[in-house]
Amino acid sequence: MSKALLAEPITGRRQTTRAEELRRDLQALIVDGQLKPGDRLDETEIATRFNVSRTPVREAIKALVATGLAEVRGRQGTMVTTLSIPMLIEMFDLMAALEGLCARLAARRATREEKDRMIGVQARLVAAFEENDPEDFYKINEEFHDLLYMAAHTHFLAGQTIALRLRLSPYRLQVTFQPGKMRATLSEHQEILDAIEAGDPERAMVAASEHVRLLGDHLSDFIATIPPHHLG
Repeated sequence: MSKALLAEPITGRRQTTRAEELRRDLQALIVDGQLKPGDRLDETEIATRFNVSRTPVREAIKALVATGLAEVRGRQGTMVTTLSIPMLIEMFDLMAALEGLCARLAARRATREEKDRMIGVQARLVAAFEENDPEDFYKINEEFHDLLYMAAHTHFLAGQTIALRLRLSPYRLQVTFQPGKMRATLSEHQEILDAIEAGDPERAMVAASEHVRLLGDHLSDFIATIPPHHLG
């Protein structure tokens, strides 16, 4: 869902297909943390790695810049975007507000099928937690939030929330891997699910916002885990 929403139109039918595939591949590497904030996106290296010409590479990188996942730094070239601590805090605060609004709408609009799907994903999260698999937990967690956005039944809000989540993804990995965060996520998700099941929009909004927002010790712990070269 998120990848499709963020697709960038590129001129030329053959180029469009290859450049878009390449954009998705590079985006996945950034989201999964294999390309980290501050890493250089070298056209020649990428063309060699994916066995393509530099033209689709150039178009793919331009699309990443448009979504905010990459940034141009003059003579240094194009890098995976780095964010300052104040910007990170501001973006997490906005993410909390958007998630809260999605949950509020989901409590009013979610169908029985959508609720059941969220419950099913929550059960898979519990299994990933019990197996102590943070990488699988992170991916399943994204499914839970995708379903939450879908249950809100609003296209623009979902698109904006996913776009912001993508921009934060290299840093959100750090949150998931913090000690105790996976256990806390399970209980916080359950609060959201209980509120949606009860049809309580205000309770759902508060639960979802608090789930995303970083406050107090959690914020300090998060900042402490970020390598200095990942910050702008």
